Amino acid sequence: MRKPRPKDAPGNESSATSTRERIISAAIATLREDGFAGTSARSIARRGDFNQALIFYHFGTLIDLLVVALERVSADRLSQYQTALAGVTDLGSALVIARRQYDADVREGHITVLVELVAGASSVPQLAPEIVRCLEPWLSFTEAQIRRFLRGTALASLIPPREAAQAVVALYLGMELLDHLDPSANTAKPLFIVAQRLHRAVEPLLSAQPRAARGRPRRVPIDEPRRR
Repeated sequence: MRKPRPKDAPGNESSATSTRERIISAAIATLREDGFAGTSARSIARRGDFNQALIFYHFGTLIDLLVVALERVSADRLSQYQTALAGVTDLGSALVIARRQYDADVREGHITVLVELVAGASSVPQLAPEIVRCLEPWLSFTEAQIRRFLRGTALASLIPPREAAQAVVALYLGMELLDHLDPSANTAKPLFIVAQRLHRAVEPLLSAQPRAARGRPRRVPIDEPRRR
C-alpha cells in the first residue's frame, strides 16, 4: 500500500524535482558544517527549512540521501576536472591545472563530504561499497588521462595505466584528507613541486616516438661473443 504523503509533499513533477534539489543541497551543507555525527533528518530539514518527512518520501532513508549527496558532489567536481583538462596535450600543463582544481577542492570544502562519509562508514557499513562505487568514475577518468599522456611514448609500456590511476587517486585523496584535517599543513604544495620536478626529469621520455621506433626492442645476446 502506498504510504501517505507528508502534508507539504510536492504535487507535480517540477515541484518534486525542486524539492529533491533543496533536500540534496541541505544534506551536502549539513555534512560540511556539522559532520557525519551531526547529520540527521532533523538537522538537514532544519537547515533546508522543510518538513523532515520529505526526506523519507523522496529518498526512502537518510543513508540513501547521503549517498545521493556524495554522488552529486563527486559528479559535479569530476565534470569540472574533465572540462579543465579537455584539450590539454602535455603533462606539465595538466599538473598546473590539477593543482588549481585541488586548491578549489580544499578551499570550498568539496572533500569534506567524502571525508565525513568515510568516517561514517565505520558505524554504517553499507556506506563503504557506495563510496567505492562513487570513486570508480574518478579512477576511470584518471586512467584515461594517463593513457592519453603516455600514448606513443617510451613510458607507455612501463607504466600500467590502471595501477597508476589507483596510486594517483589515492595520493590525491590522501593529500586532501590531510589538508582537511590541518589546513595550515599545506600538504599538497611540496608534493606538487616534486611532481613538477619529476615531470621535467622524464620529459624527454614523454615525447612521442617515431612509428618505426615503437616496435619491440632488438635483443642483444650476452652469452656469446659478438661477431666482428
